Amino acid sequence: MKKIISGVLSVLLALSLVGCGTTKPTSTTTTDSNGKGALIGVAMPTQSLQRWNQDGANMKSQLEAKGYKVDLQYSNNDVNTQVQGIENMITKGCKVLVVASIDGAALTDVLKKAGDNGVKVIAYDRLIMKTSNVDYYATFDNFKVGVIQGQYIEKKLGLKDGKGPFNIELFAGSPDDNNATFFYNGAMSVLQQYIDNGKLVIGSKQKDFTTIAIQGWDSAKAQARMDNLITANYANGKKLDVVLSPNDSLAIGIVASLKNAGYGTADKPFPVLTGQDCDKPNVLAMINNQQSMSIFKDTRTLAAKVVEMVDAILQGKTAETNDTKTYNNGVKVVPSFLCDPVYADKDNYKQILIDSGYYKESDLK
Repeated sequence: MKKIISGVLSVLLALSLVGCGTTKPTSTTTTDSNGKGALIGVAMPTQSLQRWNQDGANMKSQLEAKGYKVDLQYSNNDVNTQVQGIENMITKGCKVLVVASIDGAALTDVLKKAGDNGVKVIAYDRLIMKTSNVDYYATFDNFKVGVIQGQYIEKKLGLKDGKGPFNIELFAGSPDDNNATFFYNGAMSVLQQYIDNGKLVIGSKQKDFTTIAIQGWDSAKAQARMDNLITANYANGKKLDVVLSPNDSLAIGIVASLKNAGYGTADKPFPVLTGQDCDKPNVLAMINNQQSMSIFKDTRTLAAKVVEMVDAILQGKTAETNDTKTYNNGVKVVPSFLCDPVYADKDNYKQILIDSGYYKESDLK
């Protein structure tokens, strides 16, 4: 009898040790054969910028409309918080992760855990770097974003017609965001020829990406750099004609600096200033002749494409892509779908932003 009891206890002990040695995701969701009802994790970087709030809301509403459950999390631009959030999503049993990374190179370990658990990963608008565990990338054509900004400057100043010289200063985005180099390279593919022939003159002589990049896309840092550029290079009546800003958060800081330096009068008008995202304060700045243009990336379009990708993944299909060569993350070329950006300015913002239903006219008062 003692031998029988001892044997039973040994078996139970062995089973308990096996249970303690493994951690598997737990899920309370039930799914049909097409994956409907599955839990989808959506990791956005921050709620401090309007565009990420809209991206998150669009993703959540469109996924839920398709019958999925959604775990939407923001990380206050803190990498550790984003990593912990993604770990929680894996533990909860998310079948697909949609990740707009804060630092594209900081997610290698947590995404290995996703891969080990069979979780598929879609990089959202920012390419995730240095990992094989990213299945798709959905974004806008980020090189084209820069090209459009450069072409706008080219047309506004009449550079093709030989006008100039004009004084210009250059800004670039956060160096830990892979998109920032695409924006910069796209713009410079248009502007470099005019810098070379002297029609665009960089007063500060600062052109290198590392020198002009603004960490974290921070408005205050952009304002501080613009303050320094004006003080050092545009005193004694020297006029600044154009500023290349890759996005709206930098542009809003640049506008604040220009205001403080006395720009915005008949004698000292604001320079041509680019941007991206069409955030409400920046559209108002366009209406008030403080910012010239902003690239419009309709997040509804991007969200709809990502939902299509999720559908395909959960049905065991290959998601539609239109670029399988460009986006190398250092480990693999990530199959990508690129949506087309357009620009809005004072002349067309009503057609682009209001008539499309993206904003109401009352939003821009």
